[in-house]
Amino acid sequence: MKIVSAALAACTLAVGLGAPAFAQDKGTIGIAMPTQSSARWISDGHSMEQQFQAAGYGTVLQYAEDDIPTQLSQIENMISQGVDALVIAAIDGTTLSSALENAAAAGIPVIAYDRLIRDSENVNYYATFDNFQVGVQQAESLVKGLNERFADQKPWNVELFGGSPDDNNAYFFYDGAMSVLQPLIDAGDVVIPSGQMGMDVVGTLRWDPATAQSRMDNLLSANYGDKTIHGVLSPYDGLSIGILSSLKGVGYGSGDMAMPIVTGQDAEVPSVKSMIAGEQYSTIFKDTRELAGVTVKMVDAVLQGQEPEVNDTETYNNGVKVVPSYLLEPVSVDATNYEDILVGSGYYTADQIQ
Repeated sequence: MKIVSAALAACTLAVGLGAPAFAQDKGTIGIAMPTQSSARWISDGHSMEQQFQAAGYGTVLQYAEDDIPTQLSQIENMISQGVDALVIAAIDGTTLSSALENAAAAGIPVIAYDRLIRDSENVNYYATFDNFQVGVQQAESLVKGLNERFADQKPWNVELFGGSPDDNNAYFFYDGAMSVLQPLIDAGDVVIPSGQMGMDVVGTLRWDPATAQSRMDNLLSANYGDKTIHGVLSPYDGLSIGILSSLKGVGYGSGDMAMPIVTGQDAEVPSVKSMIAGEQYSTIFKDTRELAGVTVKMVDAVLQGQEPEVNDTETYNNGVKVVPSYLLEPVSVDATNYEDILVGSGYYTADQIQ
């Protein structure tokens, strides 16, 4: 009966969601990704498809284009069509409780992928990077760049950007960064001329580059008529590109106006090219191939009735439970090491980033 049920589920999936890619006898995995507007998520999805298929699973991969109702509908469809496990990178980590209740009722395990799913007991495991450390590395890189480019101009004028307030990771990035920056602020070495601090003020909904660019425009016009901005803490490359457009729009990076130090995350191609061109200062590399590999091993272990490997059972409380997690280490990248890390690892070819 189990074999017949699996076959029927596969047929239903083929009708309702598009045929599972290379469906194999170990089952079918539903993969819900937030958007294709970021190259990072495209890479994540493709890496998981390839590695699940290599491990003997079929896959159903869907992107919701940052629309919460669309993602909910996609997940509900995957549940009703009988996937064997769900891997979810949530758009809003607080909106999935009812869908996950249905998954639990159907015996479908759920792995939260790089974004913690909150307010639900029906999250089995979490695969991510050390997100607090991401923020630490961003701030350390910011300070390194400030010392290199503006050593004689203390106190440094810096503005802060946060990620999307509905993404739990954004708070870890911000808190990690502030663990480095707050002592410098307290000592008077770093000044925030706008006074804008705290995720409730500096968050950028949906990680939207246009929103970041508009806010940077406003910060410059309101606070920097007679001041120079030395640095911007940006938690994501897409925001960084928008911030840089704003800065270049008022003359930074040309003439005698040195480009402020601008951080980032995800090592997206436009930002790597920007680093090479001397604009964006740094980014954080999170190897999605490794994260996909950890996730595949987690799912395979659960479906085989085994305990998956985790290395953190304390950090990620989703409001209902502490979710057992596997954390990977991020890597700070700038113009001095991008070739070794990004090209040397095979993540990009040299042609892709030139």
